[in-house]
Amino acid sequence: MSNDPRDHGGLRLKQALLQLGRNEMLRAELVRWLKAAEQHFDSTLSVRDEITGPIIDALHADSDQYEKSLEDGTKFSFYYRTKIARDFLLSDREHPSHVWEPQTTRLLKYLSQQNEGDVLVGGAYFGDHAILLGRQLVGSCRQVHCFEPNAAQAEMLQKNVALNQLSNLVINRTGIWDATNQLLKLDGFDSFANAVLVDGGEDSFPTTTIDDYCQQAGRQLGLLMLDIEGAEYRALKGALNMLKRDRPAVVFELHREYVDWTSGLLHTPICELLTSLGYTLYAIRDFNSHREMGNQLIELIPAGSVYLEGPPHGFNMLAVQDRAVIETALFRIVSGVSPKLLVHKDPKLHHPLDGLQ
Repeated sequence: MSNDPRDHGGLRLKQALLQLGRNEMLRAELVRWLKAAEQHFDSTLSVRDEITGPIIDALHADSDQYEKSLEDGTKFSFYYRTKIARDFLLSDREHPSHVWEPQTTRLLKYLSQQNEGDVLVGGAYFGDHAILLGRQLVGSCRQVHCFEPNAAQAEMLQKNVALNQLSNLVINRTGIWDATNQLLKLDGFDSFANAVLVDGGEDSFPTTTIDDYCQQAGRQLGLLMLDIEGAEYRALKGALNMLKRDRPAVVFELHREYVDWTSGLLHTPICELLTSLGYTLYAIRDFNSHREMGNQLIELIPAGSVYLEGPPHGFNMLAVQDRAVIETALFRIVSGVSPKLLVHKDPKLHHPLDGLQ
C-alpha cells in the first residue's frame, strides 16, 4: 500500500535515532539506559552485537567524538566509528584499564619490557595500543613507530600523542608492504579497510618495507605488532632482514577472510614464514572487545592445537624466538580451545579456563 505508514526498510527509524543523537544530553541518557538494559537479557545472546549496539550506533554520526581517560591517567580522543569506539565508550568502569582487547594489551605491555629495541605498530589507529606503549617507554631512549594511513585516524593519533605529552611516538602515514615506493589505497570503512595496490589517485599513499624503514631510521626492533587487515604476510616478507637480526616478538592478526587455514594454522604462508625463521607460534585467547579481566592469566594456545570452527573470524597470534619469555606466572598454555573469548558461547571452548569474572 502506497500510504502504508510502517517503516519497512527501517530508514525512517535510523534517521529518527540519528536526530535524537544530535542532542548530546539525550544521547548520553539513551546510551546509559541501553547499557543498563543489557543486564536483563539471557547470557546465551550476544546482546551488545544484536540488540543494544545497533541502536547506539544509530544515535551517532561518523564525525562524533569522545574523550575518555584510563585508570592510569592515559587520555584518548576518538571518533565513534567502529566497535572499538563503541565498546570503549560502554566500558563498565568510568576509568577502565585499557581500550581494546584486554589480554593483548597486557601482553604487548609485558613484551615491550623484554627487549631493548623499539616498538613498531602497523595499523596504529587512534593509538589504542601505541599510546599505552609510548607511555610505558617514557624515560628510555626507545621509540614507538606508528603506521596509520587512514588520514582521520592518523590525525586523531597525533592528537592523543599531544594529549598525553609524549615525544617518543613517530607517526607515519605510509603503508607497510613487501616492496618500497609502491602506491596503495584503503578499500573499506575505517578500521575494516584493507590496502590494495593502485596506480595513483588523491587517496593513495606510498609503501615501505620494515627492512627499509629500520635501515633508514637506524633503529632496531624489540616488538612488532601488525593489525593491517590482511597485509600482515606482505609486511613480514618485507621484514626478513630485521626479523633475522633483531629477533623481535611479533603479535599479528589472522582473519579467515584473508587467510585460508583449512589445513591448520601452521600450514598458512604467514605461519610457515615465521616458523622457518625459528619462531614458535601461539594464538592469544582474548575478547575482540573491551572487557575487564583483572589479573586473569593470559592464555596462549600452541598454533597446532587451536580450535578453529565457527563462522569466519579473526584473532591475534604471538610469535617468539625464545619460549622462556612466556614461561612466567603471567601465562597459561592451553590446547583444544578457541582463541575467541565469547560470553554467550560454549564455556568449554570460549571462556577462560578459570571462568569469567
